[in-house]
Amino acid sequence: MGGITHPYDAMTALEVNGGRVPASRYMNLLSKDDFDKLKAPLEVLGECRELVLDDWWASYVEHFGDARAMSHPIFVDIHGRDIGTLVTTLGCGNFEGFEKGIRAIGTDLAQRSVPFAEVVASLHLFEEVAAKFFARLPFQSRGIEMTFDKLSHCRMILLAESYFNERQADLFTRVQSLESEAERLADRPSSRVTFRGMVGKSKGMREIYRRVTATAHGNATVVIVGESGTGKELVARAVHECSGRADGPFVPVNCAALPAHLIESELFGHKKGAYTGAGVDYAGLIRAASGGTLFLDEVTEMPLAAQAKLLRVIEERSVRPVGSVREIPVDIRFVASTNRDPLKAVEAGFLRRDLWHRLNVHWITLPPLRERLGDIPLLCDYFIDLGAKRDLSRAKPIESDVVELLSQYIWPGNVRELRNCIEHVLSVTRGSTISSSSLPKHILETVKMQVEGAGEGSRVSIPTMAEAECDLIKRALSATAGNKVQAARILKVSRHRLYDKMRKFEITI
Repeated sequence: MGGITHPYDAMTALEVNGGRVPASRYMNLLSKDDFDKLKAPLEVLGECRELVLDDWWASYVEHFGDARAMSHPIFVDIHGRDIGTLVTTLGCGNFEGFEKGIRAIGTDLAQRSVPFAEVVASLHLFEEVAAKFFARLPFQSRGIEMTFDKLSHCRMILLAESYFNERQADLFTRVQSLESEAERLADRPSSRVTFRGMVGKSKGMREIYRRVTATAHGNATVVIVGESGTGKELVARAVHECSGRADGPFVPVNCAALPAHLIESELFGHKKGAYTGAGVDYAGLIRAASGGTLFLDEVTEMPLAAQAKLLRVIEERSVRPVGSVREIPVDIRFVASTNRDPLKAVEAGFLRRDLWHRLNVHWITLPPLRERLGDIPLLCDYFIDLGAKRDLSRAKPIESDVVELLSQYIWPGNVRELRNCIEHVLSVTRGSTISSSSLPKHILETVKMQVEGAGEGSRVSIPTMAEAECDLIKRALSATAGNKVQAARILKVSRHRLYDKMRKFEITI
């Protein structure tokens, strides 16, 4: 069999290391001898993995420059896994693991919107880089370029299939979304239950749907204000998807999570050598959002120095990377969010006043869940169906008393907390329906305390009929300086009736 390629219909397995391993229809370019030849090169790649990856990144940057789609961390993550898959699977004849790993990389590249032409060019750059390291092979193991080229073809086929399957699936989802939206356009806003992933038919949510639709058009900045867990990023995505930029990237940035000393570099990019550790040029997240939307989550947590630089980007629609003297034009829309009151954040010094005035073109305020408790039944059904689809299981109905309990809870974590609660009950429920015994203990205890507290509050704040009557008589006597005849007139009772009540309540003058 050595030296002969095998059509898939003529071969169902390859003998590797004395065993028989299922052969993929995509591996038919390679013979058993080819796999034997690849063992030594794969070992070299494993030993020199970091060096190969560094050289590959340098070639990638040199080839694509500022037009590249991947930052250094993303490149290292994706292609580090690529090299790891080659070394750990093919070295031991694990073709199934090889296919699975390469397909996952193809899907990842598609989800990150890396152009396919860039994917192909990157793989050719890898072949050139890897060839340099094969010079370390023993003399008898050299001359494997043709075999490695066959392997590259197999990788390319797998990557292409998974890449375009993912893009096709995304396109199908978009078409479905457009069809569903077209159906909903015929309905009155008051009849909407879901909109762009948002769920609810309360007055507050119908207003959000209206505001998103109204603000989506154009390039004006949008500020979304709401407590943590109310769905600010979901609303930002809805604005993006309803806009003319829907085909462009949506790039979310958590301003609170980025270290202060890195935020400028991450947002605006940097030039090679701009600071210690800046070994290559980096485009930055603002330029990564070119043609789409940049979502600045929790913008009030951004350092004031970065806010000043951001203000210039919004006004000039151009960005200057750290260490550069050149402004680079950008075509993006800015959407920002905060869980603070923006006006109070300005007064407290968390948000620059000039930046606030520039951001505040459209303002969308999200209601906390406690102000739209009527949406909880809809949200419960939505999250239950979502969990069932993710786990490929049948959705379990939720008992009415459970929904009633959830509607009494104050939900400090808002919709995010409710979603986590539903995920919890789905994971612990073993019966055919979701009962109150599946609810987290802290929710049950909090609702119980609220109910008991409300009961105690009623007994304290609302007097009994006897207490109210006694108090009323005392007020009338006080107002008439103890004159029982006048007090009886005020109370519109007979004098004898007043005397009886005074004796009953032991009221003395």
